[in-house]
Amino acid sequence: MRILLVKTSSLGDVIHTLPAVTDAARALPGVRFDWVVEEAFAEIPSWHPAVERVIPVALRRWRKRPFARATRAEWKAFRATLDAASYDFVLDAQGLIKSAWLAVKAHAPVHGLDFRSAREPMASLAYSRRYAVPWERHAVRRVRELFAAALGYPLPQEAQGEDDGANRADAIAYGLDRARISMSTDGVDTTSAATANDAPRLVFLHGTTWPTKHWPEHHWRELARLATGAGWNVRLPWDSEAEYERAQRIVENLAGAHVLPRLPLAGLATELTAAIACVAVDSGLGHLAAALDVPTLSLFGPTNPGFTGAWGHRQRRLATDFPCAPCLRKTCLLRSSDSGTSAASSPTADAPCFARLTPARVWEILGTMR
Repeated sequence: MRILLVKTSSLGDVIHTLPAVTDAARALPGVRFDWVVEEAFAEIPSWHPAVERVIPVALRRWRKRPFARATRAEWKAFRATLDAASYDFVLDAQGLIKSAWLAVKAHAPVHGLDFRSAREPMASLAYSRRYAVPWERHAVRRVRELFAAALGYPLPQEAQGEDDGANRADAIAYGLDRARISMSTDGVDTTSAATANDAPRLVFLHGTTWPTKHWPEHHWRELARLATGAGWNVRLPWDSEAEYERAQRIVENLAGAHVLPRLPLAGLATELTAAIACVAVDSGLGHLAAALDVPTLSLFGPTNPGFTGAWGHRQRRLATDFPCAPCLRKTCLLRSSDSGTSAASSPTADAPCFARLTPARVWEILGTMR
């Protein structure tokens, strides 16, 4: 059986789909997937043995210049790739209008979530087969249920329990092949100044998307001071210039704290697997650490860890008990406890819900995870 899987973004959503691919490969030996994914995340599916071909798309880039010659050429090449392939069916695991639009370009029946289950209900109108999946589930379990229904196998027993990622069987369910990751790093410089000693490595995954999901910078700085003072080697990756500048401020004048070079996903995966632990906010890289079975403490303010928390047996989720959390808002409507400035008018102001997640508390929990 050959299936075209459509799950384009974001990084966390792509990683959440991996356990479902593993389930399918175990239940249906010989099943193969081609995977349509945003170009920025194309490395991830290539690390799973059941994925035969990764088909990158660049919707985020194409829509900025939809009529450019390069855009039209890349779209034509994408269509040609689908035209040349033969699939038993297409599975849209994203449930968005954009993913449904891509799915129908293949010459095969399209399966997906029903009207009440899809994130964008109108997407379900493009499907020939629709499946109901309850919303009151962790994102990983929702995708696993969709795959089981679409491919006709029983949901694995460990997926039927609580959505807390505590089952030991979950640790291998992502199915990532470390050898494939190593092959992806060929020619990539993954070394840094921080490799000079054998101190335990602690990675700070400090970057995220929503302003309200950021743990306060001064908290990161204090945690770095505590960790380096205890002999840990703190390492900070970055992707944007803003993240680089924040990382530099966090490590300033702290011996044992280092900003990594800018790395592709495979390089970041190598860094994560060498770490004794990670501290993360709600971010795609936090989910990557979970997929690699790296002990990670994830910090949650405005988002709900029960639905999108890092999933795996060595994952700890520390959520604020602030009265209005989780608010699921990208902009905080309350005043920052640190600056007294309205977060609505100053998006970079600290969300007050994180005031209760102190560096001392995070450091105490980290000590139990080693």
